[in-house]
Amino acid sequence: MSVRADNRLADAPMVPVACRACGAEVLARKSSWEQTSVQWSADAMARCPQRRNAESLTAPGRPTLFLSCSELSESIHDAVAAGRLPIVDEAAHAAP
Repeated sequence: MSVRADNRLADAPMVPVACRACGAEVLARKSSWEQTSVQWSADAMARCPQRRNAESLTAPGRPTLFLSCSELSESIHDAVAAGRLPIVDEAAHAAP
C-alpha cells in the first residue's frame, strides 16, 4: 500500500499571523470557519504569556495542556476579516 501525498498546503499554504497582544508570530491556515491549524515556533511559544502560564501550571514531567490563546485567536479572526488569511473551504465554494 502506498502513502498518498498530502498536498493541502500546496493549494493553501500557512500564512504568518502575529498576535496583537504579545507579537508572537505563528503560521496559520483556515480550512473552514470551524477549523484552524496553527504552527508555533519556539520563539512564539516563548513570547505568548497565555502559553507560558499554561506551562507554569503543569506538574513537572507532565505534558502541557494548551488549547489556544484567546488573543491569538482574535488576531487570526482579524487576519481573516482583513483578507490576509483566506478560508480554504470558502475559496473552493466561490470558484466557478
